[in-house]
Amino acid sequence: MTVDARERVRAIVAAHQGERGSLMPILHAIQDEFGCVDQEVVPLLADELNISRAEVHGVVSFYSDFRSEPAGRTGVRLCRAEACQSVGAERLVAHAEQVLGIKVGQTTPDGSITLGQVFCLGNCALGPAAQVNGRLYGRLDPSALDAVLARETAGS
Repeated sequence: MTVDARERVRAIVAAHQGERGSLMPILHAIQDEFGCVDQEVVPLLADELNISRAEVHGVVSFYSDFRSEPAGRTGVRLCRAEACQSVGAERLVAHAEQVLGIKVGQTTPDGSITLGQVFCLGNCALGPAAQVNGRLYGRLDPSALDAVLARETAGS
């Protein structure tokens, strides 16, 4: 981690100093600033917040919104909750993995797409559902997902 990055992390910590439960907002701010929460940040945060490295690592690894590597330009989250599973979500996941050449939780080698999963998007009546770049899509099948991805990645 560069000296400049360390100083930027310390500035983020200072901005949240004195807040109750400041670790979560600090981690979100770090991810917004750097695109991820690099493992090199963990000991620095532990020292700055006077908590253990295990506490910091536990929060980062528990919440799926925190990434240890930068996300792709297009974020795809496929719903795998029971309602979506009952109407073909697993087939959609398998298709996405095959077409993109990556597994859930990974980013394509060119950095264009990160494939994630979620266990409810609140779109149960329109499953299988996905969220692509923050937009909600429902009643997806493999060809509909392909069309969404083509639209959402055009120009990126």
